[in-house]
Amino acid sequence: MPADPEAEEVAITIVAGIFRARTGREADLAAVLSRYVVLTRSVTGCRNVDLAAEASGSGSFLVVEKWADSQAQRAHLDSEHMVTMARSATDLLAAPPELALYASISAHDLD
Repeated sequence: MPADPEAEEVAITIVAGIFRARTGREADLAAVLSRYVVLTRSVTGCRNVDLAAEASGSGSFLVVEKWADSQAQRAHLDSEHMVTMARSATDLLAAPPELALYASISAHDLD
């Protein structure tokens, strides 16, 4: 009898990035990151990607990506979406983005 798909553990790879805008370029960076998020959601292996702005209005943005596996996430690093976002954001950033890769402990998708 086949295994119950609901019982199978799903490994999710999580990437978080903090992007800090140059003063006066907050709206421009938000637009670049928003486009990136929308395009990335359609990439094979992308479970979800969200964009949030720091509530204080400091010009910091958080992008959180969930990937079906590390291979999909790594393939995305060289994708057209990623390269376009990086080129578009470079002059808008106050500092290089802070990127971190996380192993899932309790991450899952809600339908």
